[in-house]
Amino acid sequence: MGQPTRDLFSTVQGAMSKKSNATSRTTGDASDDYTAADIEVLEGLEPVRRRPGMYIGGKDEKAMHHLFAEVIDNAMDEAVAGHADAITVHLDAEGFLSVTDNGRGIPVDPHPKYKNKSALEVIMTTLHSGG
Repeated sequence: MGQPTRDLFSTVQGAMSKKSNATSRTTGDASDDYTAADIEVLEGLEPVRRRPGMYIGGKDEKAMHHLFAEVIDNAMDEAVAGHADAITVHLDAEGFLSVTDNGRGIPVDPHPKYKNKSALEVIMTTLHSGG
């Protein structure tokens, strides 16, 4: 068998060590009320930090490869739509990957729904945003 893959998210400040505020409950205990106050609502990117496997398929090197593929796919989408004609992917000796293209880029003007945030900030900090 191959070597175990390392946890690439272990260095994210406290992200994987946070415990959920929700407590586990046993069934059949009538004295244990379950109310709306027991429902935890995660905002921003906290769901991804808590459970990266749900969003990127894990927290190892394979998951990181999936993230790289997503960035490359975005550049390819620009090219297929006729907005770019060059894509460069560079992996350096230290393992840093960069993807550049000459497409439209990410808009930086204020987002219509969030007047005090740029579209770039919304895209990078809000789940299910994009265009």
